[in-house]
Amino acid sequence: MANGILRDLFDHMEWADARVWDVALKTPEARGDETLKWLMLHFHGVQKAFLDAWTNQPFAFPKNYSGTSLEAELASVRDYYPRGRQFLQSLDDARLAAPIVLPWSKWIERAIGRPPGPITLGETIVQVFTHSGHHRAQANSRLRALGAEPPLIDYIGWLWHDRPAPAWPEAVSS
Repeated sequence: MANGILRDLFDHMEWADARVWDVALKTPEARGDETLKWLMLHFHGVQKAFLDAWTNQPFAFPKNYSGTSLEAELASVRDYYPRGRQFLQSLDDARLAAPIVLPWSKWIERAIGRPPGPITLGETIVQVFTHSGHHRAQANSRLRALGAEPPLIDYIGWLWHDRPAPAWPEAVSS
């Protein structure tokens, strides 16, 4: 059951991310906004960093996003989801309950002033969903401030729409 819920939350995350990206890329004022760019590329970067940690890939997290744009990163963002979905489908309850040490644990220790407490793989998956939702809501708030109508991104909204597949935007030329 836990894995089914995690897969549902993952599917919702992709749907909600696609909706925010669609509005951002179709709103000229948003496409050039540095705050919105940071929010969206940050939560995607965190999603990717966790997937890399879960799959024992080298840790690489951008320190800034000044050399790129939302348009330039769209393909990478979209590529994350099939890889993440494949990973989730490979998990069983025992693996979800297994402890994990994240590659950035030493940074966390410095930030919180003590070694981080133990965490499981399943708990870090939930962290990705909540962290993404937090920044997705901030992105929606920024979109509204820029004059766009932010999309419905609530989990219940996804359920009310009968769990639709994501509608990713096409690449938009600058």
